[in-house]
Amino acid sequence: MNARTGGQILVDQLVLHGARHAFCVPGESYLAVLDALHDASIEVTVCRQEGGAAMMAEAHGKLTGRPGICFVTRGPGATNASPGIHIAKQDSTPLIVFVGQIERGMREREAFQELDYRAVFGTMAKWATEIDDITRIPEIVARAFRVATSGRPGPVVIALPEDMLVETATVADAQPYDPVETHPSLAQMAELQKLLWAAKAPVAILGGSRWNEKAVERFVRFAERFDLPVAVSFRRQMLFPADHPNFIGDIGFGPNPRLIERIKAADTVLLIGGRLSEVPSQSYSLLGIPEPGCTLVHVHPDANELGRVYRPTLAINASPAAFSAALEGLQPPATIGWSAGREEARAAYLAWSDPTAIRTPGNLQLGEVMAYLEEKLPADAIMCNGAGNYAIWLHRFHRFRRFGTQLAPTSGSMGYGVPAAVGAKRLYPDRTVVAFAGDGCFLMHGQEFATAVQYNLPIVVIVIDNGIYGTIRMHQEREYPGRVSGTMLTNPDFAAYARAFGGHGERVERTEEFAPAFERALAAGKPAIIHCLIDPEVISPATTLSAIREKALQARR
Repeated sequence: MNARTGGQILVDQLVLHGARHAFCVPGESYLAVLDALHDASIEVTVCRQEGGAAMMAEAHGKLTGRPGICFVTRGPGATNASPGIHIAKQDSTPLIVFVGQIERGMREREAFQELDYRAVFGTMAKWATEIDDITRIPEIVARAFRVATSGRPGPVVIALPEDMLVETATVADAQPYDPVETHPSLAQMAELQKLLWAAKAPVAILGGSRWNEKAVERFVRFAERFDLPVAVSFRRQMLFPADHPNFIGDIGFGPNPRLIERIKAADTVLLIGGRLSEVPSQSYSLLGIPEPGCTLVHVHPDANELGRVYRPTLAINASPAAFSAALEGLQPPATIGWSAGREEARAAYLAWSDPTAIRTPGNLQLGEVMAYLEEKLPADAIMCNGAGNYAIWLHRFHRFRRFGTQLAPTSGSMGYGVPAAVGAKRLYPDRTVVAFAGDGCFLMHGQEFATAVQYNLPIVVIVIDNGIYGTIRMHQEREYPGRVSGTMLTNPDFAAYARAFGGHGERVERTEEFAPAFERALAAGKPAIIHCLIDPEVISPATTLSAIREKALQARR
């Protein structure tokens, strides 16, 4: 066994645990790791800002279920990465962020860019630690992989003192990690069958992480056998195919009112994998707290989430993958009494998600844009977005049909769409990747378009430009009608921005211009931005700014 530097030992552990990609912004604090990566099998993506690097790694975790790997430097490098860490926390995504750290002998003098990473990330990460002893690198990295993927997945932050990384040691590698799997008991599955046989109006809500393609397929078969209406949680639409007759919609911002009514009227709710937190619960109004007011079956891989907010009738500590496998043994009742309700819910979803029924002010109709994309895009296209009212068009009208096709932050973080698209295209270069971004959202991490150009990743970014921070303006008009403050934007020519970086740029001002612009963007074979200018009145598919303002003013008269 040969002596290795700390940087070499660390990179060897990543390879051993199956890491194939790492996203980083380089820093002098971890040069020894960069040197070890030079000869490793890991593909390194060099990013333009640490937040973008962390978001790319988080997107990797969402798509694969394996920890995304991110390297950033100390101090401002680490704090720049914090949005990606927060996304991983709220979205239950496995992520490991390695942070360069000052030399151990300089601690507590406020050395250059010194931070206490346990304190800074202690409430944001599942585990935040620092490796003081080079011989413990295999142990701590193996633990990081297990912590990030087990129970409720999430982020781990590991600080790497610069002097530790250049030390040498002879140490054995750890064994490849296995996430801790939790399975339902036979008694729990028997109780679940009993509850379903007694149900009159059941509904399932799918959410969270730790799903995979096979788990989705198994749950689809279960839903078919029980003719169960299935909804999905906020930005978890890839968990059930929208073209399936049992799919009845999603519960996020601006949901279908008829879907909300149906869930509130349900006598049995199956909450699988998710937490039913603030957004999907409609500000905690969907179910009672702590007594939900119905038969609640809550399935979650982390026992701490069971009963944390809602008291379940049946609590099952199991991952969605293990639970879906166990559903294969359940038998439906001889007579299913809720089929008519399921058909009504499906019809309500189809009507709600028809983009051709929407007409808005202005020359560019986003409903028709969405209808075109539905017809044009392949079923395995990966759709990405950050935060903003523009995302409502994607979530309401795009029918996600396969697992692994959605990258969207349930944390509501702006700036996510472009780096997520870059990360997705890095993983799956043969798949179509489309990012939606508002004008405000895009410029929070638009510099990662340069990363797409550098690695020849032909993503398509659709920038929806209304010249305002639209979501905040919407709330402003509701609470302070007519008093516009702090929400106006002056934007660049985003098509010219794309060309300046070496990409392809298109400007769209009318509906009929979008389809040929999108075709040219795909044909260009390079990263592309389609700059879509819309009327600021088009604040959502359901209303306009003027209507919101007038309603607020009337309420004050």
